[in-house]
Amino acid sequence: MKKRLTHQKIVMEHDKKIALVAHDNKKKDLLEWAKYNQILLAHHALYATGTTGVALQNELGLEVNLLQSGPLGGDQQIGAKIVENELDFLIFFWDPLEPMPHDPDVKALLRMAVVWNIPIACNRASADFMISSPLMDAEYHRLVADYSEYKERSIDLDESENQTIKPIK
Repeated sequence: MKKRLTHQKIVMEHDKKIALVAHDNKKKDLLEWAKYNQILLAHHALYATGTTGVALQNELGLEVNLLQSGPLGGDQQIGAKIVENELDFLIFFWDPLEPMPHDPDVKALLRMAVVWNIPIACNRASADFMISSPLMDAEYHRLVADYSEYKERSIDLDESENQTIKPIK
């Protein structure tokens, strides 16, 4: 029988750490959304991948912490920041109709956001609802599963699985 995970509370401060990411076909949508919500975004710490980040800086005149372009590792950088509790929120306008060569990175990024229980907005409507929420400008205690037992587990290998592999002659 699996043991039920316990949870820990992680405090999201009044000023959130927000990642803004957009695929090429969605960059214009994200820029329009960010411009419309510029006042709401101004007091938060913004992070963005590659050309999206440069375009946001130019459009908004706000400081944006720039990461690599998504296909060059930016999605993975954001995922790592989520794991390290350096990001509170992910706004990721992705294009579900356009196949991307880095689709596994996109899936991994979304997975990290779910595992670490951070809010995710994947389109303009969800981003509008979230940024206008009273929780956006308040301290919030998000519950995250306590993975300490998972991280400390050991795997016992059966002797039959520990066989020597012999080279083919």
